[in-house]
This record gives sequence, structure tokens and C-alpha cells, in this order.
Amino acid sequence: MTTRLVLIVDDEERIRELVQACLEDLGGWDTLTAASGSEGLKIAQTEPIDAILLDVSMPDMDGFAVYEKLQANSATQPIPVILLTAKVQGSDRARFAQMGIAGIITKPFEPTSICEEVTKILRWED
Repeated sequence: MTTRLVLIVDDEERIRELVQACLEDLGGWDTLTAASGSEGLKIAQTEPIDAILLDVSMPDMDGFAVYEKLQANSATQPIPVILLTAKVQGSDRARFAQMGIAGIITKPFEPTSICEEVTKILRWED
């Protein structure tokens, strides 16, 4: 089984801790967390990240700004990004797909199935 390294970027500490616990305990993956977009960008540039779970609504730098910066950097551009968001309309899904976003997990999410959702979105089969 391959150990994956997933970066969780969310300004809400409880969400970060919940996602981290689920991915580590249920998925057996390694995780890193960031409380802000700028912190997430620094980690993504220095660690061998396999995927990023990125909150859309954050102060200072929202998820879209973070994603644009990831895409503009050749080192972070190939990392698949899954958005964590409470607000998703049908038109958003098409826009996200055009942007190259790997997938969307809507909040509130089911903690016990978040690993399955990530695996399905990224087609990770161990």
C-alpha cells in the first residue's frame, strides 16, 4: 500500500483536525495542515505533496487565489486539488472543471467516507 501525503488547507481548526484524523486513521495517509492559504502554498512548495484539500472560503487569501498561485508555479502545478466548500451551485462545478480542479467535497461532509471520496476523485487505487 502506498502512503500518500495530503495537505489540508482550512482556516477552521476543527475542520482541519477532523479531516486530518479521518485521512490518517481511516485512510492510513500522512497529512500536513495549514491554517491559511499562504501557509499552504509554502508547504506545497517544500514537501512532496500527493494532493491538497483546499477550503474555498478563507480570510486573506481564498481557495481560488491559492489555486491560481499553485497553478502558476511549475513545482506545485501538477498537485491535484480537491476543494472543500459549503457553497456549490451547478454552474460552479462546470467552472471548477474548466479550471482543472480535481474535484469537490461539500461541507458538511461525512467524516467516515471522506477517504473514499478522495480516493474516488483522484482514482487512487492501492
